[in-house]
Amino acid sequence: MATRTPKKTGKVVGPSLSLGSTTSVPALLAKILGLGAALGAAISLTPLLLAGEQWGMLAGLWIGVAGLIAVYSTRRLVPLKYLLPGTLLLTVFVLLPIISTAQLSFTNSGDGTRGSKEDTIATIVQNSVTQAPDSKTYNLSVGTKGSTTDGPFMFFLVDKASQEIFTGDAEGLKPLAGADAAVAGGFVKQAPGYKILTGKEVNAAGTKVSSVTVPTDKGAIRAQGINRAFEGIQTLKYDAASDSITDSATGEVFMVQKFGDREYFADAGGAKGFDQSWERNVGFDNYARLFTDPQIRDSLLGSFVWTLVFAVGSVGSTFVVGLLLAGALNDPRVRGLKFYRAVMIIPYAIPVFISFIVWQSFYNKDFGLINSMLGGAKIDWLGDPLLAKIAVLLTNLWVGFPYMFLIATGALQALPQDVAEAAKIDGASGWTTFTQVQFPLLLVAVAPLLVSSFAFNFNNFNVIQLVTGGGPFPNGGGQIGATDILISGAYRIAFGGAGAEFGFASAISVVLFIVTAVLAGIQFRYTKALEDVR
Repeated sequence: MATRTPKKTGKVVGPSLSLGSTTSVPALLAKILGLGAALGAAISLTPLLLAGEQWGMLAGLWIGVAGLIAVYSTRRLVPLKYLLPGTLLLTVFVLLPIISTAQLSFTNSGDGTRGSKEDTIATIVQNSVTQAPDSKTYNLSVGTKGSTTDGPFMFFLVDKASQEIFTGDAEGLKPLAGADAAVAGGFVKQAPGYKILTGKEVNAAGTKVSSVTVPTDKGAIRAQGINRAFEGIQTLKYDAASDSITDSATGEVFMVQKFGDREYFADAGGAKGFDQSWERNVGFDNYARLFTDPQIRDSLLGSFVWTLVFAVGSVGSTFVVGLLLAGALNDPRVRGLKFYRAVMIIPYAIPVFISFIVWQSFYNKDFGLINSMLGGAKIDWLGDPLLAKIAVLLTNLWVGFPYMFLIATGALQALPQDVAEAAKIDGASGWTTFTQVQFPLLLVAVAPLLVSSFAFNFNNFNVIQLVTGGGPFPNGGGQIGATDILISGAYRIAFGGAGAEFGFASAISVVLFIVTAVLAGIQFRYTKALEDVR
């Protein structure tokens, strides 16, 4: 059987570099760097997630990174190359916050309940260390391998009597050879791998340093001031079998009892033995409180009505003003058209925080601009409930109408000109042409934006907080003011009392999310009828 001899072409044939679906070396390098960065981030975050026992986050992280590598290292799966980044961003920035908020709403998380039960018990027991008359004392130097304010901290102790050197932390007390530390004046001044804090730095990290407890055979060592420490007696002991804490000095036993949505160690008489509580699952208690507590329910119901009025009024007023201005400046015969349009969007270019603060000063009863323009009137704009609501709507009108002016101008310019010309030929007036022909066509384009604007104003916390602060408030007191919408009222209920209640605030947020989604769905359903307009 004859064999063919390859034809010589004069070209050297060698190994070639396949770029997959990438057609250039810079693009290939960008792909490698991007995937490498994602993989490096996953590797660096893994120890933190493992330490925090965040198994769901860990699995999601590696699934996402594995998906990126699988999709972008092959020529296939072209649709996923476009869908995967958006899906991951949607998951990270939208779905995960929603899920986290929902999970938090089933807990009693807040001030005083931020830690676990184990951490709370450890804190209570460690804080029971008391100094006896014969307690051993040490010269104290505080060192750290991390932050000088947050630690973690290591105690370097010099026994005043024997001049022995020790190191101590939550793991216990260990002797330190003199050769491993530089001692001057009875204090450790240097230690390999550690930064020894100055007195000023120890004072700045006072709460963190004072919480360090070094367990010993006789009790525990705690800091006393910035350069002294003592070995005290630990009077409290926790018994896991009975879930109780016993005071060895008095013999008193503290058992777990429930106070509201929290649990504390209480004495036999039912009084709290300690101020510390812990985070726990409370089921639907936060939601039940939201709908069954008369004070909270009635306050939020009133805020809900005002929220609807505020959202509808804000969208309606800004759209009407913006549309009228856009219609007036849509005539090419107007001179200086570009100048006028630029002037109209000036309020939109100013940061809203500045606008809100400036307008808040306008409403001042004694020297505000509005009262000055009214001949020195003494109208209490922010002290009267009705006037305060009008003030909020006027302020939001000023901030919001430029946006509506822009979208209305764009929609009007996108309309076919022959439609208006045909209407004029049929004898329609300018007003009839606008209301009967142009306006219905314009609504087709702007209706989704009106819905989104309604959803935004339904939760427009900034204007309420910066203009009125939610006030005026009832004379008899109360957490929710006359101008508080649901989101600002929820903020005041959750954070305006003696301490933050993150779990309860999360429950309110979940309810607000559901209400906003339902209202937006209803609006989209009705605006769908505009699709038949041609």
